Amino acid sequence: MKNSISRQIAKFALGLKYEDLPDEVIHEVKRYLYDSVGRAFGGYHTKDVNIIRDIYNGFGGKGEATVIGFGDKIPAVNATLVNSLMVRALDFNDIYWKEDPSHPSDIIPAALSVGEMVGASMKEVIVAIVLAYEFEQRLCLFAVPGVRERKWHHATLTQFVSPIVAGKLMNLSEDQMVNAIGISGCHNHTIGCPTAGILTMMKNTVDPMAVQSGVFAALMAQKGFSGTEAVFEGKEGFMDCFLGWDPKNNSMDPIKMEGREAGASLPDWQWDIEALVGGLGDSYKIMECSMKAFPTEALTHTHISATLKVITENNIFPDDIEEVQVTTIARACDILFDSHKYEPKSRETADHSLPYCIARAILDRKITTGTFDDDKINDPELKNIIFKIKGIASAEFEKLFPAKQPSNVMIRTKDGAENSVYLEYPKGDPREPMTMDDLINKFNSLSNSVLDSDRQNQIKEMIFSCEEISDTADFMNKLTI
Repeated sequence: MKNSISRQIAKFALGLKYEDLPDEVIHEVKRYLYDSVGRAFGGYHTKDVNIIRDIYNGFGGKGEATVIGFGDKIPAVNATLVNSLMVRALDFNDIYWKEDPSHPSDIIPAALSVGEMVGASMKEVIVAIVLAYEFEQRLCLFAVPGVRERKWHHATLTQFVSPIVAGKLMNLSEDQMVNAIGISGCHNHTIGCPTAGILTMMKNTVDPMAVQSGVFAALMAQKGFSGTEAVFEGKEGFMDCFLGWDPKNNSMDPIKMEGREAGASLPDWQWDIEALVGGLGDSYKIMECSMKAFPTEALTHTHISATLKVITENNIFPDDIEEVQVTTIARACDILFDSHKYEPKSRETADHSLPYCIARAILDRKITTGTFDDDKINDPELKNIIFKIKGIASAEFEKLFPAKQPSNVMIRTKDGAENSVYLEYPKGDPREPMTMDDLINKFNSLSNSVLDSDRQNQIKEMIFSCEEISDTADFMNKLTI
């Protein structure tokens, strides 16, 4: 190829201007920013956030950027991690499902922290956020099938995107931006175990760490540090290591996989370079992203919606139930129905447990952030229902995914009746987007413990007129409790 992939990305990113963005894209950025700030306030009291905050406050350092809510002034690279973890802590963020899944809003704090550090306007921050969504979502289309199918976590994608966001706001040169992508992309590949089996605080932290890595990479590049330009397509680069790639001929060279016949490869796997860098600027991927209506793993959402629908429409209560069958895709069965998910001991495991989420939806007729408090996890009534819930992997559903996220929930009651609901996508999907009222209710419910109604309204108005703010520091200062 004439130019490296990272150089094609750098050229587009550095050339993108606020004036290039359609009004609907700018408005969508504000919606995701509003959603993210609300989630950050929701993460204010979480243990993992406060551990990291305490560590960085102990380090001290130059007061370059603000920690949301707390008001701490710490180095931008450190504020990025704390703020990104606050956004992610309750697993209530956005979701984009293609070959790979991802949460582009994890990267918004990089734009805010670096924007504050360099004195950028909020118009410039908006452009950086557009780039975050653009390349995070394009990377979800890049590997066919996705890297998650090779048991790598989607933070592996984020490492390539956050240096683009930071570098744009730092006004890096094209060569510096290429270096930043190469620096970050060389060292932050994330294995899948943070979201497998027994989950820990790392479930929410691997993406923020990848975001932080990108900010640090941009700082390194700005000072003259070099990075691998052909980090995607070069010898033993990302493409070669993950699926297989011949850099001499720019063609697939599928790697050998354990468990297959000797010498067998994966000729059906491929890299879609056009999906990553083709048609840049023709449209914007942020318009295709989804928001979460529930603070749970994204694959649970359609099933939760179907469960709530079937129990309310048929007036079913816990004591009525003989069995619950949840038909889903194989990936959901593997991740969300393993044995650890039937006896969760932590918020992190519970919000990635489909049996738990379905059981609590049946018991409480709702799913909120409080669903994952210790008293709910340890509720003795839970065992009376959770072991009645079975997951069924469907080959037909597999063919529909990810264009649709199908669910069939069937509840058999003790009188022998079978009641079922089939849904193809959850609330928050672009085909059924969160309304402004939905977003306001979500923001207020997440921030009620730290903000009164006047401050909630003030922040909403500020975010939806933020293009008028000339210094990101003024924006961030108004997010202090």
